[in-house]
Amino acid sequence: MNYHRRSPHNFLGLDSQPENPKLKVVIFPVPYDATTSYKGGAREGPWAIIEASRQVELYDIELNIDATETVAIETLPELAPSSDGPREVIEQIEKIGKDIIKQGSFPLMLGGDHPIAIGMARPLKRKYKQLSVLQIDAHTDLRNTYEGSKYSHACPMRRIWEAGCDVVSVGIRSGTKEDLEFVKKKNAVMYFGDRFDVKGVLKGLGENVYITIDLDGFDPSVVPAVGTPEPGGLSWEQVTGLLKEVIKAKNVVGADVVELAPIPGQHASDFLAARLVYKIISFMTVLRGQEVTVRSG
Repeated sequence: MNYHRRSPHNFLGLDSQPENPKLKVVIFPVPYDATTSYKGGAREGPWAIIEASRQVELYDIELNIDATETVAIETLPELAPSSDGPREVIEQIEKIGKDIIKQGSFPLMLGGDHPIAIGMARPLKRKYKQLSVLQIDAHTDLRNTYEGSKYSHACPMRRIWEAGCDVVSVGIRSGTKEDLEFVKKKNAVMYFGDRFDVKGVLKGLGENVYITIDLDGFDPSVVPAVGTPEPGGLSWEQVTGLLKEVIKAKNVVGADVVELAPIPGQHASDFLAARLVYKIISFMTVLRGQEVTVRSG
């Protein structure tokens, strides 16, 4: 595989692993944003997330755990994206994703453009015949083509539907008339703005779930560092609360966090993204098939 890294950075700055982990997570950075049509910079997102993660406290006050005590977290070197185009980059991701899945690890990809999600959803779909996708996003991402490409940042969820996955979308604030006609045709579950029903989300998802989080799903006052910000959106508590319930109820088999476009000198978005990645890992550690007492204020 074609890898490179700028320096030996690991997610959370870890230099050791537990001897008998209950879960193995592979952090897969994909610094690719060639399909971006507005603000660029998402190629710097994976590096910024890993850099910010070094400041994340390992102990989770809410869950009363340090996930690194029982979870092995491996950070792959950054993908060196093909210069031949987005389809070839997605094929690169598919090959690496297949290897991660084959070894029984949980893939957690950092982007980069949202189309990279296609590359991980496809091998997961081959492993799990019934695979659905939870999309947290400001945009429908359902165009068949955009600017002449089927692999634009405006198209990934259309390609994921074509792979045979049902999609439940939360946080949507922007889309075309044709996108909404596609949603109606598929009888898809889609929630707009900052309102959603957890029971409805869970009902729309199948047993096996891939989670794809475009950070513009958050309100831009919470996460301003995205390529295409949209007014309105979700709060930290809404997103983590939803993830908590999905991970408790479903067999979550992989995830990605994409579209961070770091703003020089402003690190709040980078840190939130890093915390979000670790929150997913922590939820996976204690919530799957277990009752957990969550502390409240």
